[in-house]
Amino acid sequence: MERIDAFPSRGAVEDRTKAADMTENPEQLLREAKAGDAAVLGRLLELYRRYLSLLARVQIGRRLQGKVDASDLVQETFLEAHRSFGRFRGGSEGEFVAWLRQILAGNLADLLRRYLGTQGRDVRLEREIRDAIDQSSVLLDRALEAPQSSPSQQAERREQGVLLADALDQLPDDYREALVLRHLEGLAFPEVARRMGRSQDSVEKLWMRGLARLRQIMGGAT
Repeated sequence: MERIDAFPSRGAVEDRTKAADMTENPEQLLREAKAGDAAVLGRLLELYRRYLSLLARVQIGRRLQGKVDASDLVQETFLEAHRSFGRFRGGSEGEFVAWLRQILAGNLADLLRRYLGTQGRDVRLEREIRDAIDQSSVLLDRALEAPQSSPSQQAERREQGVLLADALDQLPDDYREALVLRHLEGLAFPEVARRMGRSQDSVEKLWMRGLARLRQIMGGAT
């Protein structure tokens, strides 16, 4: 398997953001935010931007053929989370992430209704989208999980799906695309090749190299 040592540069600002993500304690931030610190709430939400963007991207691709920007949907989710944070009763990162997924699902259902031209709330559609987003999160937790030889205590207490989304964001674009299409969208290699405009052999190699790089980032095999 090919080893690639250098990561592509993604900018000093983004590097600092990711470094901050690794050192933040989300449950401490959650406690401070619940004590009324709005600035801390903003920092807390930023920890989940890449995670929510990935989940949104998968659902948008399936339902709206990429007609909507996932980042816009995530921003709307953050705005709603700010507005309704006082009603959140959980105390753990897992509960907070599940709450954010629920908001994301509701926003996506509203967006889909507008595109379809339907009126009124559709509880069944909201439940369907919520279940689909939850399933994508489970796949992110499991299907892409790279075993860690000696996970830190910090990594153990973080949501693995969130950490994996952050790790995927550090991959070269082609590696990340091959992994997302194969694992999160559940496509066979011939369809991945068609979507990426490449040969099947080339996407299989991208997939293998992407998994190897993901293990590097997650602290497993080198």
